[in-house]
Amino acid sequence: MTEKSKHRSIFTTVLPFVLSLGLLTWLFMTIDYKHIWQAVKGADMRYLAAAGIIFFLINFLIVWRWRILMKALGLKPGNLSSIRWFFLSQFCGLAPISTVGSDVIRGLGLAQETGHKPKMFASIVLDRLSGFAGIVILAVGAYLMGHGIISNKLVIGAIAALSLISAAFAVVLFSRRIFAFACEAFHAWPKVRENLMRMHHDIILLRGKQVKGWEAISISIFAQIVLAVEFYLTAKGMHMNVPLVYFIIFSPIVCVVTSLPSIGGLGFREIGWVYLLPLVGVSKEMAGGLSLVNSAFNILNGLLCGLFYVTTLSSGRIQCSQAEAVLKQSSS
Repeated sequence: MTEKSKHRSIFTTVLPFVLSLGLLTWLFMTIDYKHIWQAVKGADMRYLAAAGIIFFLINFLIVWRWRILMKALGLKPGNLSSIRWFFLSQFCGLAPISTVGSDVIRGLGLAQETGHKPKMFASIVLDRLSGFAGIVILAVGAYLMGHGIISNKLVIGAIAALSLISAAFAVVLFSRRIFAFACEAFHAWPKVRENLMRMHHDIILLRGKQVKGWEAISISIFAQIVLAVEFYLTAKGMHMNVPLVYFIIFSPIVCVVTSLPSIGGLGFREIGWVYLLPLVGVSKEMAGGLSLVNSAFNILNGLLCGLFYVTTLSSGRIQCSQAEAVLKQSSS
């Protein structure tokens, strides 16, 4: 590893810690943490248990969506292999390696099985794009239903920004000319540019299979609604009377924010909910408590995914050595 790469690796590792801890420190400096603890302590555990189970089950919806896109590109990994590598990426997502780093892990892992690395990463890009499209469609639809009760300019701006970003990604990814122009930024790294163009060639294959694309987007919308229900149940467990429509509007915005470099979204998730929920009459302390409960769900989910990966290994040493190789390759 070169000195420059070493410094970059240290920076990308430290940055999520700094951001998460900095945001949490700011949160606890502006909100009385004792009130947050009281809000969590008095919660109805039946609702929280149901919310936690739903949070974990969403993983299988995402794997289902990903497999639809893999099949559309001609990839046929085993069902259990898909789940294992996705779950491993969820577990690794607890570490400060960002969403992109987690995607690299599952992509490299299944690429070893299928032997089609560019096509595998094309499926992950499409998976992320369909997930983002589902977020935007749900946010816009929910806002149109609830625009009479939510008129905050920042919420409107966030939804508009999500729509523009989603449209821009779609234009770049499905236009060979524009994508090739964008790849000129990697002129000094011809191998990287070549791999990107090969991946783009595989993405273009989905243009003739729009039904599969819309099927994946439909699953994304459903998964976002299920996630909004999970937040709603958490709020009910903490004795908040907040209509479900607010969570359907706010949840997509918070999901995008938590994809920023952090320790599993910690800090960004809290700031998002502490800003949004008070717009509908929830105290900052209660909003902070709800977000911390969901951060706990996220950590527990990652640990359960890691446990699932380990306990379903057919041959522990071989699988673990493959995982170690993938982790080493993704960090280099």
